[in-house]
Amino acid sequence: QVQLVESGGGLVQPGGSLRLSCAASGIDLRFNAMAWYRQAPGKERELVASITSDGSTNYAESMKGRFIISRGTRKNTVYLQMNSLKPEDTAVYYCKTVVTLVDYWGKGTLVTVSS
Repeated sequence: QVQLVESGGGLVQPGGSLRLSCAASGIDLRFNAMAWYRQAPGKERELVASITSDGSTNYAESMKGRFIISRGTRKNTVYLQMNSLKPEDTAVYYCKTVVTLVDYWGKGTLVTVSS
């Protein structure tokens, strides 16, 4: 059974940083790609970053140079390091994986960027 649990969200000032974590069970990240998405109020859910089982990464244009996706020491954990945060980064952040063509989502963690 695949389960994804995000953590690390919270309130941060503009220009600050947060590190989000996604703990995955039921999968092996050596064989599964992972991604972070976000959904802001009134906006469509959008891709933030992804990482393949081989470690290749991709980022949405607005996140390049600010966000970093990585795998942790344990094979079942993925991180999103978020730097230089802006108010427009305020959103619920979700982690996602695909197993045999089926999408699995976490419940999300809220990031609020405000002074």
